[in-house]
Amino acid sequence: MRSPTARALNALEAIQNSPGITAERLGERLGVSGRAARRYVAILREADIPIESATGPHGGYQVGRGLRLPPLTLTAAEAAGLVMAVLEGHPGAADPADLVGGALAKILRVLPRKVAEPIRTLRERKGTAAPVTHDVVAQLIAACAAARTVRLGYQDRAMDVDPWAVVLRHSRWYLLAWSRTREAVRALRVDRITAIESTHGTFDPPPGLDALRTLEEHLSQHWTHSVEVVFDAPVDEVARRLPRSLGRLAADGDRTRLRATTDNPRWYARQLAAQPYPFQVVASPEIAAALLALGERLVSAGEAGGLG
Repeated sequence: MRSPTARALNALEAIQNSPGITAERLGERLGVSGRAARRYVAILREADIPIESATGPHGGYQVGRGLRLPPLTLTAAEAAGLVMAVLEGHPGAADPADLVGGALAKILRVLPRKVAEPIRTLRERKGTAAPVTHDVVAQLIAACAAARTVRLGYQDRAMDVDPWAVVLRHSRWYLLAWSRTREAVRALRVDRITAIESTHGTFDPPPGLDALRTLEEHLSQHWTHSVEVVFDAPVDEVARRLPRSLGRLAADGDRTRLRATTDNPRWYARQLAAQPYPFQVVASPEIAAALLALGERLVSAGEAGGLG
């Protein structure tokens, strides 16, 4: 049950948002009677907050002059909705040097870190993102900020997940989460989420989570053909050039071992061929065959150019 102080603060917020609100409407907002609403207004006045009132058919409460507004407070869902609406209506808002972008940056600076970080990422990566429902993104960001488990409708099934982060990658929205249903990390496409229901469950987010890195590593797994490659170069050097989405790297002495999966061996072979380091394919016949085919094409192209 909320305390009188909490009710009074909620009453102040309602009066600020709806100048001229009547005691009866204020009571409805607070879930109390009009008489109780008047008591909360009296508490505000006792705290020297200038709440003015007018009688008559157009009367009601409003905040008087001289009140210093409290610090800006937005929920994660409100912040996400505001940023997405501004970005879509004014594309230049992604740039802090823009007039509107500068105002948006000021709002982000005064928000709590837990709320501001995912919203700042949203602004920086907006670009030409595939369309999603604003309400869905806002609800997911709010659940991430509150570390609250949600029940999702995803395509034709339901699942309970601990939402870690909402990530925009290559113009597509993903929810990075721990699936309680499957007991595994999942990267869910937001445009395939059909319903969101909050639960009473909570969770502890992974400490030091790099959401984009974790998402890209996850997307490199769980495909049809396995990939295992050893590069003749140290892991820190390979990591600087190899996209994280190609797989997981691990030190193997002075060399680097790459493990991943793919549904497109020919595409994967081209990505490997673009690396400047010598490498060997380990127990990945589809990748080896794709590399041989690519090599034959390159040799044929060279011969056609008079180098054969």
